[in-house]
Amino acid sequence: MRAVVQRVREATITSEGQRLGHIGPGLLILLAVTHTDTTEVATTLATKIAKLRIFADSAGKMNLDVAAAGGSLLVVSQFTLYADLRRGNRPGFGAAAQPELASARYSEFVDNLRQRDLEVASGRFGAAMQVALVNDGPVTIVIDSEVPAVGRPD
Repeated sequence: MRAVVQRVREATITSEGQRLGHIGPGLLILLAVTHTDTTEVATTLATKIAKLRIFADSAGKMNLDVAAAGGSLLVVSQFTLYADLRRGNRPGFGAAAQPELASARYSEFVDNLRQRDLEVASGRFGAAMQVALVNDGPVTIVIDSEVPAVGRPD
């Protein structure tokens, strides 16, 4: 899975003129699923994002997670995060999971966040959507479940 996490003051998602979701301060999560993603990957990524400390504490230091900051989450499926541009200028999407698998993992991810008593809005899987946001900071974090963590050099 690949996620682009943006700290926002607000975000709204619409499709065909219908408002699907809106949040105030919190996190906008653009989420992509690849072929090898499992339920465990969805759970691990949801846990990581729920615990991501990118909100300011009383000293102004990024030290609070979304729940501690009183924020909400808006999750949007976005297979284009797996775009491959190594061969030319037209992106290929072969690394993105087929819709059946992607939809299942997307739902598991959203459900996992909701089970943590977080307020979670979401888009409509597979729909053409428009996302409006006010980025806060800006703070944008890219998380890829396939890239191993790298420690600091000694």
